[in-house]
Amino acid sequence: MLKEIYDYRELLKTNVKKDIRGRYKASVLGVLWSFINPLLQVLVYAIVFPYLMKGAADHYVVYLVTGIIPWTFFQSVVNESTTCIKANSGIIKKVYFPRIILPLSAFFSGLINFFISCVIIIVFCIIFGMGISWHLVFVPIIAVTEGLFGLALGTIFGAVDAYIQDTEYIVNFILMMAMYGAPVIYEITIFPEGSRIGTLIQMNPMTKIMNAYRDVFMNHVIPDMGAIGLVFAGSFVLFLIAVTIFNRLQKGFAEQF
Repeated sequence: MLKEIYDYRELLKTNVKKDIRGRYKASVLGVLWSFINPLLQVLVYAIVFPYLMKGAADHYVVYLVTGIIPWTFFQSVVNESTTCIKANSGIIKKVYFPRIILPLSAFFSGLINFFISCVIIIVFCIIFGMGISWHLVFVPIIAVTEGLFGLALGTIFGAVDAYIQDTEYIVNFILMMAMYGAPVIYEITIFPEGSRIGTLIQMNPMTKIMNAYRDVFMNHVIPDMGAIGLVFAGSFVLFLIAVTIFNRLQKGFAEQF
């Protein structure tokens, strides 16, 4: 499979470029939507959520930005990977190429888009007086770990979606609910210490990732690389499982459309 991906690397590059350019191709503002979408979400939560949550974090707006933008990245990788087979059904029926290139394209385009969106986080950190530090060098490690987790999930969902096309709607609902299972818009400290729900949230891989981003952007400390390493290892194993499932199901993709 790796040899095939290497042989078709130009197709992978082309797909990534197409995904990035085509995401906002028909819109007036184009790539600016990469900035506008998360900013609008931050605006809504910044206005509403402090009234619902007593003792909101200091620099809550920055806290929101460092949660919502990474979550948007994760969500986009899962969603794009889930729908990529059906979205490319035309070419799948006509031309042979390693189908795994499609979810990989979603991963790489999402990663590039996320790095562009990190400009927003940096700007907010500077505006609100938090500044930036050399700890930003850890961002690519955290982002690749998060993207790999999203890719693993999306690859499984994408293979299933080719056969059961309600999958993408179920995934959208799960992701909408899952955002509240990690400290994206709230602090974990709002739950009593030792509470069951607090413990479950602490065990969530996305909690480790969100904490790592905030350590880098807000706290200017080295993130818990042990926790990130565990998430990466788990995501890698899950991706291997996802590829196995994908390879078994891909033989019937063309017949499903």
